[in-house]
Amino acid sequence: MSSVDSPVIIVGAGMAGLTCAVYLKQAGIDALLLDAADGIGGRVRTDVVDGFRLDRGFQILLTAYPEAQQLLNYATLDLQRFRSGALIRSQTIHDSAHWLTLLNPFQEPFSVFQTLISPVGSLGDKLRIFELMRRTEELSIDDLFRQTPTTTLALLHKIGFSDRIIELFFRPFFGGVFLEDALTTSSNFFEFCFRMFFSGDAAVPALGMGAIPQQLAGYLSPGQIRLETPVRRIEGSRVILDTGETLTGGVLVLAVDAAQAGILLDRRAALNGQSFNRTTCTYFSAPESPRSIPAEKLLLLNPHRSSAVHNLAVMSDVAPDYVSTDRSDGQKSLISVSTQGLETLDEAALTEGIRLELTNWFGTEVSTWRHLRTYHLPQALPAYNPLQDKKNLAKTLKLTETLYQCGDQSAYPSLNAAMQTGREVAELILRSR
Repeated sequence: MSSVDSPVIIVGAGMAGLTCAVYLKQAGIDALLLDAADGIGGRVRTDVVDGFRLDRGFQILLTAYPEAQQLLNYATLDLQRFRSGALIRSQTIHDSAHWLTLLNPFQEPFSVFQTLISPVGSLGDKLRIFELMRRTEELSIDDLFRQTPTTTLALLHKIGFSDRIIELFFRPFFGGVFLEDALTTSSNFFEFCFRMFFSGDAAVPALGMGAIPQQLAGYLSPGQIRLETPVRRIEGSRVILDTGETLTGGVLVLAVDAAQAGILLDRRAALNGQSFNRTTCTYFSAPESPRSIPAEKLLLLNPHRSSAVHNLAVMSDVAPDYVSTDRSDGQKSLISVSTQGLETLDEAALTEGIRLELTNWFGTEVSTWRHLRTYHLPQALPAYNPLQDKKNLAKTLKLTETLYQCGDQSAYPSLNAAMQTGREVAELILRSR
């Protein structure tokens, strides 16, 4: 058994742990990061499969995130942006379908008239969207989260939005953000997300979402990250690995989810019990983008949430480098399909169900699509209802004089929160020194 000393040991090399390490590095402290996985990033990773870049679940970076703006180099990431808005598949009583377009006039000023006359909602609904934007911008982000929370659905009804715009837009769009269609997610988090979507862009790095943690890791020194290093438990200032090796640190940081933290601490800190929202992401390659989509670079929403297809994005239209250019098989497009709420996965049945539905959308061209990979993510995002909102607001990032926690489970479920808590823990450590 060997002993290795480090001023700070961070368990977890996801976005929170990496952010914490980067801020400590800027202050002259080389923290040691440990992760059981074979790569960094936690839930933010990208695989290359047959020349296609596949993010582990449909993910985007909201460029208005203040923590991302503060630490990430957007130019180096070469961000590829979605258009701001959505295409909504509307089914009529005669079983014919067509696309409804809702665009963000703050991002595309000439779309204002198209947005106002869109049948997605009433004129009053459109004006309430403008009012909601004004309301969310008036408060600081901290003040947004200090409001007394209710559910997202209750807030939408209180504001006066019609059932039509809730069912056609808010439920499929923000249900896709929250990964739950009942819209029981805290209204405070909804207002934060609404503000981020309408004041910035939704984007992905040219080489996939995994480029974000890779950029952070590039700010660290070689040897600061140890992968494939599972931690068995934590005892005081000691970290006991599965191999039996013991590491000692002046300060320990838990940058893992609440359930894993509870296990590492032998449940003494009562950190376990976190519930999660689920999603499944199915990727297809295709010879070309679906021909019947009326506009490029928009997220496609399906309001019929009992379907196999909830949201669809043609990733290669947004980020061409997600597809290798030296292909000889004629497959040039990458299509991401999201399905929420599946407790268990029958991959073959889901893939076939998606094909059948999309054949109804796009016709026989779907027969030329090739299934690449399916990601079933039962712990995609921490659940965040109004009760959880209140609990997290009262959470402390400093558990003892030498033990800290960070991650979106300590705040609200987003990349911004992971980075925020990572920065805040680094600042607490520096102040204590």
